[in-house]
Amino acid sequence: MTRMELLMLKRRKNLAERGRELLQEKLDALIMEFFEFIREIETLRTQVQKTLSEAYDAFTDAQVVIGTRKLRQVAFAVTYDRFDIETRSRNVMGIALPVFQLNEMAVVKPLQRYNVAETSAKLDDAVLKIDEVLKTIIILAETEAAVRRLAEVIIFTKRRVNALKFIFIPRLENTIRFIEMYLAEREREDFFRLKRIKARLERAEEEIEAPMAVSV
Repeated sequence: MTRMELLMLKRRKNLAERGRELLQEKLDALIMEFFEFIREIETLRTQVQKTLSEAYDAFTDAQVVIGTRKLRQVAFAVTYDRFDIETRSRNVMGIALPVFQLNEMAVVKPLQRYNVAETSAKLDDAVLKIDEVLKTIIILAETEAAVRRLAEVIIFTKRRVNALKFIFIPRLENTIRFIEMYLAEREREDFFRLKRIKARLERAEEEIEAPMAVSV
């Protein structure tokens, strides 16, 4: 064990502490982003429930006006296979988060899918609400997928922070203290050894000078 090894360990400790600080900053930012998405999910879910409730009420009113049989005929005539969901990803703080996009395959407008003259305005409202809620559900699914992905990264980053903070850095600190104690002890031993050597040399010089003094 040498001072060079001690210096290298101290450098590793400084790098580890800097890495822990950077990971902690990233973790804090991820947690803030996570809760932003959570708040967005609550808003979207409320919006979906509200729009679905409005659509259900409109369908109920339309059923009263045009009757159950006519409403079923219209329902069988209207299909939603014209939609296609495109998936891709976007980069947020170095993390690939999913993006869902609802694409309309056909150019038919919602109110052109059935004979408006034979139905009720309430049915028109219901159909428009369903189209609206589909788009919101896609956004909600995208946001919930992002939350799950962020949660995975937060857990992984938290483990890395804890590993550096409670395992890796303390081990380095213990090793550094041990080497410092070892080097200090070795320096004391070298000091006392040199002191004894010096004392022996001084005694040897005195023994050499004594006979010379007598002969004079």
